[in-house]
Amino acid sequence: MNIQKLILNTCFKNSFLIPKDIFFSSRIFHKKMSDNSVQRYVFNGTDAKPVFEMESELNLPELKEGEVLVKVRAATICLSDIHTVCGTRKEPTPSVLGHEACVEVINHKRNNFELKIGDRATFSIADTCGECEFCLNDLSQKCVKLFKYGHAAMSNGTGFNGCYASHIIIRSGTDVIKIPDEINDGLASTINCALATMVNCVDQMPENVKRSKKKALIQGDGMLGLYGCALLNEIGFGKVYCTGNKKARGDLIKSFGGIPIFEDAELESETNQIDCIFEVCGSSDVIPNGIRLLKPGGAYIFAGMVHPKTSLNITGEQLIRKCLTLRGVHNYQGKHLKKSVEFLKNSIHKYPFEKLICPRNYALNELPDAIDMAMKKEYPRICVIP
Repeated sequence: MNIQKLILNTCFKNSFLIPKDIFFSSRIFHKKMSDNSVQRYVFNGTDAKPVFEMESELNLPELKEGEVLVKVRAATICLSDIHTVCGTRKEPTPSVLGHEACVEVINHKRNNFELKIGDRATFSIADTCGECEFCLNDLSQKCVKLFKYGHAAMSNGTGFNGCYASHIIIRSGTDVIKIPDEINDGLASTINCALATMVNCVDQMPENVKRSKKKALIQGDGMLGLYGCALLNEIGFGKVYCTGNKKARGDLIKSFGGIPIFEDAELESETNQIDCIFEVCGSSDVIPNGIRLLKPGGAYIFAGMVHPKTSLNITGEQLIRKCLTLRGVHNYQGKHLKKSVEFLKNSIHKYPFEKLICPRNYALNELPDAIDMAMKKEYPRICVIP
């Protein structure tokens, strides 16, 4: 099934198919930059006609102080982009989606920049001011001047804000970190969203949980869940359970240090025994069972339910009597991005990270097909090579 029908059937519950040119078109603009075509895939909105537009042979604007021009070597499709395409998540349009990428430094206007032209890099998903209350108190992802790549309208800045493009202009308040040679482009693309977010989740565990480190539960067997299994395994948790609904992913969970769970009954004996639970599945339906499993003094980290349909069926009494800690985690800070790069570098040969990415790479002009594949959820990530 192609993306047009998926948008209509999966997202809007209709059964008819609109002609393809309503969903996709292409436009050629100006002269090419050097020998390389500057391109971007524009998302006009779920209700727009066309939904997507490929723009080619664009001019790149002059860099401002502190900016970095990068070429996108690889981009991966995050589930949040699927939610945006389907209309369950609202973002300004027209925009260039995509926020997970491995990039190559082409030019820059930064003082004391540690990277060289040609270096591969990852970058923080958000640009921040570094001066506001939140930036100064370890919550820079809530900066009062926050700008998020792949989530902003093209009119907000240069228009080269998203990863489904040949180039991005990185702003002055964005962390840019060199990618070690050990990490390939596809895997490196996942660092600045899935991995860094999970590193932040692990960091948010209360001190009593970090001391105990006996049993953890990860609710969700997607990219965050699998990274979470490896991260918790590396810091010494005795058991890391991982729940999901794809039994075919059981062996993959095991290979990342997790214990696959596909039925609630399998954890019946762990009632009041789990130190910490990480919700990364996006569904609030799992929360009551999680509350039952947590031991007194345990912690619940929420990271997946970033959409409105997530009302929680729990009571204050449950939280108070068990002295539980609930924590919401959204994105991450620069320190988590650095930790993520180090984690991958140090564990690259310990876990089968290559299995997280679909073996087929898609060209930028195949983005609709790549989104189709991502919607099937056969692989945690699909890679697009501009």
